[in-house]
Amino acid sequence: MSHALQKLLTWLSPAFPVGAFAWSAGLESAISERAVTDSVSLQNWIGGALAHGGIRTDAIILAHAHRASEDTQRLRELADLCLALTPAVERHMETSITGDSFALAASAWPSPVYARLPQPCPYPIAVGAIAAAHGIGLDATLLGYLTAALHSQVSVAVRLVPLGQTEGLRVMAALEPEVTALGAGAAMSTLDDLGSIAYAADIAQMRHETLEPRIFRS
Repeated sequence: MSHALQKLLTWLSPAFPVGAFAWSAGLESAISERAVTDSVSLQNWIGGALAHGGIRTDAIILAHAHRASEDTQRLRELADLCLALTPAVERHMETSITGDSFALAASAWPSPVYARLPQPCPYPIAVGAIAAAHGIGLDATLLGYLTAALHSQVSVAVRLVPLGQTEGLRVMAALEPEVTALGAGAAMSTLDDLGSIAYAADIAQMRHETLEPRIFRS
């Protein structure tokens, strides 16, 4: 258990070279358009993504990839589905580039799973399949992945709103129950449970393509 946790903490650390810091998943557009202006609106924005948006979709896909880590064809089908559910070109690039980077970096820990990964490999597919291949449980993987996604979004807001570090930490603390609930729910979800109604986030991701000036890639 300690070795599995050690790997998970390393792989989902901001220092792990996947380039996640370069992407905002549309949050930069939301901040630019004043949809997110403070800790309250940020919490609502991220909470919506957890309950109804892309983060929830990723969690469900990750759970299925974790269970299919030894099935090359199934992983390819899940990757196709994951990419089909991305609403914007930049979001498509984000999940593909970070996923491929994750697989490349994680290959420092040898495993046959890397040969089974699709190309491109969306981020939740890479994390789920590789974690399973290294004996990291689904519940821990989901909780780690979702916590990292939450921290990444808060980090964007801390820099761009700008939001103070203390306010950012309060948002993280306030959303912990939602993260825990989503992780538990995603672990038991079927693909029939996929679906999103986070239209504002989808539109923000599309608008980011023409946002100038900008700091993030999505």
